[in-house]
Amino acid sequence: MAESLDRTDLKLLALLQQDGRASVQTLSEAVHLSARATLSRVRRLEERGLITGYRALLDRAAVGPAISMFAEIALKDQRQAASQRFEARMAATPEVVACYLVSGRYDYLVRIACRDLAQYQALINAWLEDSGLSIEKIVTNTELQTVKEFSGFPLHLASPGPA
Repeated sequence: MAESLDRTDLKLLALLQQDGRASVQTLSEAVHLSARATLSRVRRLEERGLITGYRALLDRAAVGPAISMFAEIALKDQRQAASQRFEARMAATPEVVACYLVSGRYDYLVRIACRDLAQYQALINAWLEDSGLSIEKIVTNTELQTVKEFSGFPLHLASPGPA
C-alpha cells in the first residue's frame, strides 16, 4: 500500500466493515465531512483495492448448511504446480468457504460447509482419489459452536498517516 491511510480513511473502513450498506450521509456525519468528500474517499478506497466488495452476512442456521468442518490438508508434492492445482480446485469448490496456505504440520487449512457428514465424506473422498491434487493427508475437525465469526479486520493495528 503505497499511500498511507489517515484517521478518516480508517474510520470509514471500520464503519463499512460494520455496515456495508451505510448511506453516504450516515458515513459523512460520522467522519465530519461533506457527503461529496466522503463519497470521493470511499471511491478512492475502492479504487486502491482496500475495499474489495460488499456482501450480505447470512444466518447460517436459517439457511444451512448444517455442518462446518475444518480440514487440515498436507500435500505430497510441494512444487508450485501441485499447489496451484490444489488451490484452483479449492477455489472452484462451492463447499469450500475459506482456504488458507499455512505453516506448520500441514499445508492448508480449509473451511468446508456441507449439508451433512455424507456430503463431506464424498467431497474429501473425491479429493483423495484425484491424484492431480497430490493430497497426502486430511485431518478433519468438526465445528461444534461458532464462538466468534469473522467480522472484519482489526483496523486499530493500522498506523494512520497524517490527516
